[in-house]
Amino acid sequence: MPFPSEVTPDTQVEALIEKERTRQVTGLQLIASENFTSPAVMRATGSVLTNKYSEGYPGKRYYGGNSVVDEIEAIAIERVKKLFGAEHANVQPHSGASANMAVYQAMLKPGDVVLGLSLDHGGHLTHGSPVNASGIFYKFHSYKVGVADERIDFDEVRSLALEHRPRMIVAGTTSYPRRIEPEPFKKIADEVGAYMMFDIAHLAGLVAGGAHPNPVPFADVVTFTTHKTLRGPRGGCILSTAQHAQAIDKAVFPGQQGGPLEHAVAAKAVAFLEAMQPSFADYAHQIVKNAAALAEALAVRGFRLVSGGTDTHMMVVDLRPFDAELTGKEAQAVLDLAGITLNKNTVPNDPRSPFVTSGVRIGTPSVTTQGMKEAEMATIADYIVTTLKGRSDPAVIADVRAKVAALCAAFPAYR
Repeated sequence: MPFPSEVTPDTQVEALIEKERTRQVTGLQLIASENFTSPAVMRATGSVLTNKYSEGYPGKRYYGGNSVVDEIEAIAIERVKKLFGAEHANVQPHSGASANMAVYQAMLKPGDVVLGLSLDHGGHLTHGSPVNASGIFYKFHSYKVGVADERIDFDEVRSLALEHRPRMIVAGTTSYPRRIEPEPFKKIADEVGAYMMFDIAHLAGLVAGGAHPNPVPFADVVTFTTHKTLRGPRGGCILSTAQHAQAIDKAVFPGQQGGPLEHAVAAKAVAFLEAMQPSFADYAHQIVKNAAALAEALAVRGFRLVSGGTDTHMMVVDLRPFDAELTGKEAQAVLDLAGITLNKNTVPNDPRSPFVTSGVRIGTPSVTTQGMKEAEMATIADYIVTTLKGRSDPAVIADVRAKVAALCAAFPAYR
């Protein structure tokens, strides 16, 4: 019997998918948490593995017919352990958020004290935001970046740890542009008898490519997303010492999730293999070079870079020195019209609300995947400036949109 879509194709959804493909490949994708993944990863994501239900783990499933997916998941586990030098890996989390919550469930009790970076200073919702389950079920205390240098102040982290005696200290951010050394966190955690968790959701590809320190030798557990800089499918992963393996696996399933998405697990396995190739290290380092070049180009054009610049794939840009009236919300909207996609973002101690903001966050993973280098970053900075200065003139925006499309055509995401 034919599938209904073979009789009556869903032209409405297919047209929208094509519209989104066109948007992606004709515009500059500068959202720090996005990337272009490979055709091989997409093939795995859209494979027949989506048909299989696989509750449990390799060799310990609750359904029959899992011999093939057992092999696939085992490959993914071994590859990611080798990639990061980990003793144990769980590749089933559907997202970075679910990975983080599984770790908390495995290693904490409700009400336990945890230390994490404040959301408005670059942390993540799952690092203790009061509107998130992490902040509801656990007693988080937040450390912040310094007022003068806007960098993590380890003296403050230590002081808070000594005061509150957390059960866990969480490192990692979503909008902190600087290198994060794992050793100081480990030293403080050991001093107060706390677990150390490092969320490298944004940094995983840089770590895999040797462009950022690897926290695995220092942390009890490391979580990350497999998209972003790692350039894999949307999903999460947990790495840990052998000591915590059983508790983490139990927290993922049956604690947090039911059946894993084995098509996503297969795509993760593909991405892990891609990240093991020598070319990926070149890519990771070029991301950082491009971010530094773009940050410098924006600075000389009148913007203020939070913390003075970047060591990673992203930058947080304070718009106020460029134009005191310009908000992150308005900048995001008008740049979208010009084919430049980024996101509004608070700056430390931002007087505006998180829904308006005084800044934007910009990342270079996607444009680096396209093959752009430092010279193109200066061009992108010019396009941003021209658009924001001419934001009330549709002709200016249209002209930039055409130039952006031409630049992307010269550096196609998919050939």
